[in-house]
Amino acid sequence: MDEVLPGLYASAPETLPFGPPYQLRAFLLMRDSGNLLLYRADTLGPEREAIEQLGGISRQYLNHRHEAAPVCDWVAETFAAPLHCHESEEPSVAETCAVAATFSKRHVLDGDFEVIPTPGHTRGATAFLWDSGAHRVLFTGDTIFARGERWIAAVLDGVSDRERYIESLELIRELDFDVIVPGITSDNRPNHAYVERPEAQRQIDAIIERLRRGEDN
Repeated sequence: MDEVLPGLYASAPETLPFGPPYQLRAFLLMRDSGNLLLYRADTLGPEREAIEQLGGISRQYLNHRHEAAPVCDWVAETFAAPLHCHESEEPSVAETCAVAATFSKRHVLDGDFEVIPTPGHTRGATAFLWDSGAHRVLFTGDTIFARGERWIAAVLDGVSDRERYIESLELIRELDFDVIVPGITSDNRPNHAYVERPEAQRQIDAIIERLRRGEDN
């Protein structure tokens, strides 16, 4: 596991089979109340010892159904880490791996980790906001990710809901965060970005305007 910032670690990247080349990582959040794993990556197996040295995993969370993979069951069995996802994603996720618990509403876990449903990319897409003590880290999954220096959306034909996507972006725009960690990154790009609020809002406003014009990213 590679340290991203104090208390946050990233798995080795998994290269996704569509272009331009994108990479997926899982992220481990070190917390006194129990480490969390966000997203997933098929590269986690060889990192078992490193994860154990960091304190293991108490729960795992998916942003949306497209992240579901057999490695989620491996994490659950190896670390006794139940899988959580939005209730709207459960039927699709359960086709691939076992879901231990679902949620439907915005809520805070242990005072430092907020679960924020952000439907649009999929019905149950969810962002996560973690207060690490030094930073407020926002995990946006595929709802917002970067292509070069530009933040973009991922509107999928027959899957995404454009209006709900815009509503979720308007919600994210008002969140207080200074680090963003998307679900995927383009090849060889950093897996996170430090960002000041005016720049974050400018980038999100630009996405919203493109979606209102009928563009898909």
